[in-house]
Amino acid sequence: MDETALLNRITVNPNIFGGKPIIRGRRLAVEHVLGMLAAGDPADLILQGYPWLEPEDIQACLVYARRVVGRERVEPAIAAVMESNS
Repeated sequence: MDETALLNRITVNPNIFGGKPIIRGRRLAVEHVLGMLAAGDPADLILQGYPWLEPEDIQACLVYARRVVGRERVEPAIAAVMESNS
């Protein structure tokens, strides 16, 4: 899956977590997944804890984080998703 498709899994909803990036409109923030990975939780354990989560969602969180840290623009992908959720 290419990065654009992965980033389309990351959405923003002002009514969920104050507009923080979340995964596919669900109540799981990107930062929470990154926090679990940073704490040493393996992807398999995260997937077990969130049965609806897919491996591509975790990959999308990592792509998002890399772009944010690299100061690349990620807003266009998120803005497009926000418009489609309206």
